[in-house]
Amino acid sequence: MLDYMESTDAVYKVKLPSAIEQAWWGSRQASVGDEVSIEVSTLFVSDGSEIKIHVNDKSGKRLDEIAGKVYANRFKGVYPITDKAEDAIYFEAELGKHNVKKKSEELRIIPPVKINNPKWSQATAQRGDILGIGADIEGAPDGTEALIEIYEQDADGAHDFITKIPTLVKNQRVEAQWQFQYVDDTDDIPTAEEDERGYNPPEYFFKIIIGCAEARSGLLQFRDWVEIELKDEDGNPMANQDYVVHLPDGKEKKGKLDGQGRAVERDLPPGRYRLEFPKAKGLLGSAKEPKK
Repeated sequence: MLDYMESTDAVYKVKLPSAIEQAWWGSRQASVGDEVSIEVSTLFVSDGSEIKIHVNDKSGKRLDEIAGKVYANRFKGVYPITDKAEDAIYFEAELGKHNVKKKSEELRIIPPVKINNPKWSQATAQRGDILGIGADIEGAPDGTEALIEIYEQDADGAHDFITKIPTLVKNQRVEAQWQFQYVDDTDDIPTAEEDERGYNPPEYFFKIIIGCAEARSGLLQFRDWVEIELKDEDGNPMANQDYVVHLPDGKEKKGKLDGQGRAVERDLPPGRYRLEFPKAKGLLGSAKEPKK
């Protein structure tokens, strides 16, 4: 904060001191070959002012220099990590004409990271399932930060972000758990008859990100279930009746009710379905999905 005190009823010229407010890397860690963003925010610096970025190793030895210009009190650049960087590096931003400098925090240099075999613990999931997420990691020591991002697959490539899970590398692995819930209305999923591309069930994938390394899993498919009940006109259960569930993917699932006129079909594609009782014309049948 700048304090300035003078008498009223007069015009004064005030020179505001220029400053570098912040200087930071776009990541906390990187490997040789990665490109990391550099950002500097300033105060009271005119557009086009020259800025120099001095990149140094942990001991202060100069590795590189970047020249640029400030616009809207901000400078942003990209620095490629070369094999000159070891252990950790930092940069110092300098506005020569304004005689101000500021150092960044250290950027940790880690070995090149490989993320192998990213997998779900199972290929399909129903509501409430707790899924394991994991991958093998090369080149990142224990304690290295990792980020898991989960998406719903979109055929057009505009994948819907679901959530993110921060975690750490441990024993050359990244592992986490996620409880699956389908929050949308399954009635909104187009059936095979309604979509010319065919039935497209909800599918999910995850990304594991460590520094600039990234890997994507295979697809996890949402599977649903339905509970069926058949009664006569007086409300009495109809036992051992045949039924057909017409599924949203165009297929059929056939079965027989138990002695209480009930059945449960699991591992079904989610969406709207039609229920048929071939030998029970005019009788009251119902089906329900699990509570959300």
